[in-house]
Amino acid sequence: MPESPRWLVLQGRLGDAKRVLDKTSDSKEEAQLRLADIKEAVGIPEEFNDDVVQVSKRSHGEDVWKELFLHPTPTVKHILLAVVGIHFFQQTSGIDAVVLYSPKIFEKAGITNENFKLLATVAVGFVKTLFILVATFLLDRIGRRPLLLNSVAGMVVSLATLGMSLTIIDHSDKKVIWAVALAITSVLAYVATFSIGMGPITWVYSSEIFPLKLRAQGTSVGVAVNRVMSGTISMTFLSLYKAITIGGAFFLFMGVAMVGWVFFYTLLPETQGKTLEEMQVLFGTFFRWRSTMRELEKNNNGVNSTGDGNDNKGISNGQIQMGTTKG
Repeated sequence: MPESPRWLVLQGRLGDAKRVLDKTSDSKEEAQLRLADIKEAVGIPEEFNDDVVQVSKRSHGEDVWKELFLHPTPTVKHILLAVVGIHFFQQTSGIDAVVLYSPKIFEKAGITNENFKLLATVAVGFVKTLFILVATFLLDRIGRRPLLLNSVAGMVVSLATLGMSLTIIDHSDKKVIWAVALAITSVLAYVATFSIGMGPITWVYSSEIFPLKLRAQGTSVGVAVNRVMSGTISMTFLSLYKAITIGGAFFLFMGVAMVGWVFFYTLLPETQGKTLEEMQVLFGTFFRWRSTMRELEKNNNGVNSTGDGNDNKGISNGQIQMGTTKG
């Protein structure tokens, strides 16, 4: 396994870290910014630029937690809200209930034959895997935000259809074949739309928006929220559907997914192709990130037309300082 730039800096191997960052960054400027960010997090003075330096062994973990929760800048607040929100809505939109309890859902839909039930359950796993693979090709072609919004919209429609079909089956005295087929199709559609967007994007998005010095602890907060909500949904689903019917449970998940869509549309900017510098400018503006995005695009277009990026770099750095030093 190759060493990460952060680990190399922690070992004092700045020269090796520079070479890795030069290969993995979009530009030399981004590589320098990332290296400066890592050096700051580790506690190496900015003027230390030798290939090998002595690194203090004291931990900066406590300072990072303070910056995350006690004294966050507007940028950190926005990022933390986005990360907690996307992990929360990923799980509370019901994915674990559908995947873990798909045999129970198919049984409630009227499939009593064990072989048919097993076949339908296998189909759920196959569709989930297939569309995750599809998502890997679309993430960098379509972008995080469009894929996420369309994914959640598809989940809302699938959950509404699933809730309706299960309610019809539940209130019918005889087997309604079309409703059974609709329920199965809705489960597969829900798993597909989740896996092509909401599933993988949650992890990609939350891991790329934190500043490097906050990334490890910040990402762990998102993972903790994800696992807690996953356990909560998994342990309460059976009690939930007994209390409000199985159709009602999926209507509830649909409502949560709708709220999630509004949250994502309002607060989550596109990050595809954005440098760390640009992300620091975008986050911290909360509901006004669209106007900031337009300013960035205008500046970038101006640079491309003149062939000189120095003026734009000064504007961006100034915006970053404003966004990260105000409390």
